[in-house]
Amino acid sequence: MSGARNGAGGQSDIMLEVKNLRAYYVMKYFGTEREVRAVDDISLKVRSNEIYGLAGESSSGKTTFIKTIAAAIRPPLEVIGGSIRYSFLDRDIYRLDRAALSAIRWRHLSYIPQGSMNVLNPVRRVRESFNDFAFPHMSLPRQRFSETVVAHLKRLQLAPGVLDAYPHELSGGMRQRVAIALATVCRPDFIIADEPTTALDVVVQKSVLELIREAQREIGSSMIFVTHDMAVHANIADRLGIMYAGRLVEEAPTAEIFRSPKHPYSQHLIASLPRIGDNSARQALSGAPPNMANPPGGCRFHPRCPLAMEICSELNPEMIATSQNHRVACHAVNPVAGEQRASGPAQRIGLVQ
Repeated sequence: MSGARNGAGGQSDIMLEVKNLRAYYVMKYFGTEREVRAVDDISLKVRSNEIYGLAGESSSGKTTFIKTIAAAIRPPLEVIGGSIRYSFLDRDIYRLDRAALSAIRWRHLSYIPQGSMNVLNPVRRVRESFNDFAFPHMSLPRQRFSETVVAHLKRLQLAPGVLDAYPHELSGGMRQRVAIALATVCRPDFIIADEPTTALDVVVQKSVLELIREAQREIGSSMIFVTHDMAVHANIADRLGIMYAGRLVEEAPTAEIFRSPKHPYSQHLIASLPRIGDNSARQALSGAPPNMANPPGGCRFHPRCPLAMEICSELNPEMIATSQNHRVACHAVNPVAGEQRASGPAQRIGLVQ
């Protein structure tokens, strides 16, 4: 792990603060408005020089969340409420105009995509991608800029010759390394990594993860690293947030979540990981994620939860700190808080088999 502090930290230590963020896909068909509540009331903080992992199965809202914090918002996606504050900005990022966004991208806020071809132009040489994205932000003479790019590529184990190649002439692993180099050459304050190792085999994946971690350590950036692969998080993230159906359900230092997950959904994600020497069958989680256009009331996990109680279908649990650095949104974990808000004592309503 990158060695970021796992303590509470001060406010000056916060690089990104998200408060009560709600981002919905708002669509209108034949006069009827329909909302898909992809991100619904999320609050979190990312500290300086920290890798914050974001986990959860498909359709949990991870991609919509990172689109929103990157201000890559296009209709029908809308920010309905909440704030997104970076330490290098004086206002919410989604309130910036196009010119202001262009000024901070790559220099202060950069992006490593899931597929390298999403950022590399297939009909232009790699050198031109660096010229297009990085050169305007580095305030260097052309020759000095070229030397800086070559030196940066070498640190990421890439030969200078890749600059003269077209993306299709490089292997998938090399293209992903180029994408990492492109995202880090300006030494940004914050990096968003959107499942950057998903399409790679395990050997190349390990190499790419090491490169990401080394680059983050060298430049001292903060990072949100998004992937559904819990094993990847175990290798790279300092802290881990677990998302389910558009909400954050648990957050803690990565080692603590793997050692002692509190939320039933987190427990399932970690129990599903293979272990050396363990040949026992893994039990699948019953059901499927809810329809975010019509999510269930209360805790959105309760239709699939083996610990579901009556209160779970009535009240959305708050994120409660169970220790200094561990937050959980679950009535079973925080029964006192849940019972105080309920009209009567909580009753178990049948276990999900």
